[in-house]
Amino acid sequence: MTSKKFVYFDVSLIFFLFLLMICSCVSIFSAQKYAQYDENFFLKQIVWFVLGIIVAALIFLFDFEQISKLAPFFYGVGILLLIGILIAPESIAPIRNGAKSWFVVPGLGSIQPSEYMKIFLILMLAKITQSHYKDDFRKSFKQDMFLLMKIGGISLLPMLLILMQNDFGSSLVMLVITISIIFLSGIDWRIIGVIFLGLIGVVGILIYIFITNPDFLLEIFGTYQLNRIYSWLDPEQHAKGIGYQLNQSLHAIGSGMVDGKGFQNSNVYTPEAHSDFIFTIVAEEFGFLGGSVVIALYFFIIYRILGIAMYVRKEIFEFYICIGMVALFTFHSFQNIGMVTGLLPITGIPLLLMSYGGSSVLASMMGIGLVLNVSLRKKDYFFSD
Repeated sequence: MTSKKFVYFDVSLIFFLFLLMICSCVSIFSAQKYAQYDENFFLKQIVWFVLGIIVAALIFLFDFEQISKLAPFFYGVGILLLIGILIAPESIAPIRNGAKSWFVVPGLGSIQPSEYMKIFLILMLAKITQSHYKDDFRKSFKQDMFLLMKIGGISLLPMLLILMQNDFGSSLVMLVITISIIFLSGIDWRIIGVIFLGLIGVVGILIYIFITNPDFLLEIFGTYQLNRIYSWLDPEQHAKGIGYQLNQSLHAIGSGMVDGKGFQNSNVYTPEAHSDFIFTIVAEEFGFLGGSVVIALYFFIIYRILGIAMYVRKEIFEFYICIGMVALFTFHSFQNIGMVTGLLPITGIPLLLMSYGGSSVLASMMGIGLVLNVSLRKKDYFFSD
């Protein structure tokens, strides 16, 4: 890599990411007074950001031909880690908030393989889509179905393993990533339409069963997941039990009003305010205006990644990496902000690069490093003949 390439960084994307990191640190500094654990999450988050920047920088040591070759290796490592979570004793992989999704490493804290698996899945889906179109490709119904089966098979395995960990949120993220890549993979729209109708049908059947025979769903999803639905539908009725977290979140956000109570002046206790519910701190202390700024930052980040994707759309591997990252950031921000404001059920997924969490930060920065590496290719195309 030549030094000239560093001039071609997508500076605006880096700027928006830097602002988001500042918002994260400020919010976590204020939120850690509510934390259930005696730790300095503010300093730890700064350390994770520094490590994340180093990880993103290391990705520039590889070109995309090397990254493409390594994609199956990363995917395989991710699958082994997910299997390891399931078979590991609780002393190594404890159950937290109803899910067995973390390895506890002495001196390092917790490692959540599902966060890294999201990036590995994006790489693997980009790899198999690239390979499909390179191997003497001829457009046909048979070829489209073959690609669909490959994408489905690659995605289904990690999703099932994560569902077995009782981590519905992360499996849902992977489903959204997979659907996004399928929609833009060139597969015949008639096939995609059938899939879309099938998904609507499945959701409709689940809603019908939930209304008529919830005990059946209880056997499939368990009490923990169904309680999240009940608490979402009527948080006030369950305010002293399963709906306590959401009820407190709604009170905190509502009390912030337009311009908030001011930095460190929040006074409504919300569990996990430093983590999955970090947006409640933003909305309570900085009000509607502060929350709008954070949402705008995510919009600009997603917009810049999508712009990079459009510039390199002829390079299949790089294009689908960007599309996967667009799906990742879009769904995480939409679902997380939706769940803390009561618009969507609680799924336990973090607000990327805002919520506290080492695995989430490192995985997100890994993906951002890939996108910034792609942006160098974007500039090459822009200035080429």
